[in-house]
Amino acid sequence: MIIEILAALAAVAVIAWILIRVFLVAPDHSRFDEPQHEPHHDRGEVSAEIREAVRLIDEMQDKLRGEPKHRRIAVLRKLFDEGFTGSPLQAGQLGVDIETADVDGVDGEWVVTPGASPDRRLLYLHGGAFAIGSPLSHRMITSALSKSCNVAVLAIDYRLMPEHRRKSAIADCQTAYRWILDNGPAGPNAADEIIVAGDSAGGNLALMLSAWARDANIRRMDAVIAFSPSTDSTLANPSTVKNIATDPLLGPGLGPPARMPVEVKTLAVLIAALMNPRNPLISPLFGDLSNLPPTLVLASDCEMLFDDSVRYVNKARSQGSPVTLQVWPEMVHVWPMFQHILPEARQAIDEVAAFVAANSTSVPMNNVSSG
Repeated sequence: MIIEILAALAAVAVIAWILIRVFLVAPDHSRFDEPQHEPHHDRGEVSAEIREAVRLIDEMQDKLRGEPKHRRIAVLRKLFDEGFTGSPLQAGQLGVDIETADVDGVDGEWVVTPGASPDRRLLYLHGGAFAIGSPLSHRMITSALSKSCNVAVLAIDYRLMPEHRRKSAIADCQTAYRWILDNGPAGPNAADEIIVAGDSAGGNLALMLSAWARDANIRRMDAVIAFSPSTDSTLANPSTVKNIATDPLLGPGLGPPARMPVEVKTLAVLIAALMNPRNPLISPLFGDLSNLPPTLVLASDCEMLFDDSVRYVNKARSQGSPVTLQVWPEMVHVWPMFQHILPEARQAIDEVAAFVAANSTSVPMNNVSSG
């Protein structure tokens, strides 16, 4: 009897393994590992301030380790909203006007530098592993983008896991994109120009929106910007393991699951997200990347999600889309969050401003530095 039970369990395990391999594990995308894009060559040596950024990250990790596991998400949310990057977060300190917005039922806020055109709009989608982050936590980036790009920035507070399903965040971003087309900080009116940007998980959502808008025959966005985006929810890209030790922000939390067998990782994503990890809505890398708008991806060569950027950009370019990758050496994950202390964070925003200006379809850009 015991032998029969063990045989039955073994058979179930084999069948489950086969199903996971066939339906959940990512197809091989290693052909998009080349060509590697050269680091942007205008920046010189990495600034000494990177040590301060790493120190702030380590300090946050120390605070987190002292908390029981069931409280860590709540603690992380609080730390992010308080500005763990050493950043001022209030409108007066940032030199922008901030107003709350009801984005067709989704909470949000407008971040607008004085003199910015209300009809040139940027939808910003914050990062945080789909579980933390908010418009408040990312005000350093949104205020810098408004000032440098002369745009009105709308940051939304999309629904987070685990309280909500992964599809909820997707739906909120789609709602926000439809809304911003016809609504600005001054009220209802059509946009002259639309940009979508995001970091990490928000970069994933921005790239998702780019393909979704194309397929839904909605107005095409004029430009897309993704900082350190996640593009492969199966965690199959080599840098997710190779760069664990060099990524102080993601390594401590994402490192252990990244080392698990691929079958275990993909099953875990299925359970957590209640979506197939190969679905392009949560893994933009696996979708059709043709006919996309001009897109700029910025990534650090030592972060765990580096190959997510490399493979996405190389695949998109192979399908004819105008997608550009800037590789920044030795930066922390989503380094533009450290605007207050890191020169490379301010330089990255200036690179984005130049990219937006080159793809602008309306009024000229203000000659304003993010610094």
